[in-house]
Amino acid sequence: MLEAAELPEAQKKAIEVSGKSVLICHAPQGWFAVSNICSHANEKLECGRMKHGIIVCPVHGARFKLETGEAMSAPASKPIETFELRIVDGWVEVRV
Repeated sequence: MLEAAELPEAQKKAIEVSGKSVLICHAPQGWFAVSNICSHANEKLECGRMKHGIIVCPVHGARFKLETGEAMSAPASKPIETFELRIVDGWVEVRV
């Protein structure tokens, strides 16, 4: 689990949930939980840029919508997985 206060707006953090690497994103548009693995290159997204509700893979520049996981640009053609997220009593909870 992650305390919400630990993650200021416009920041992200990778955590392990049930054996999956999940990227928690606190974007200006809201809170999102997505796979931390790029669907194209199988690389971690945690070092990528996050802006305008999109995460960018740091390796090849593929872009994904945080809300839906949709691949927005080549070389990725498949979406990344998204997860249900909620804030309860100041804690971030993710359902994998």
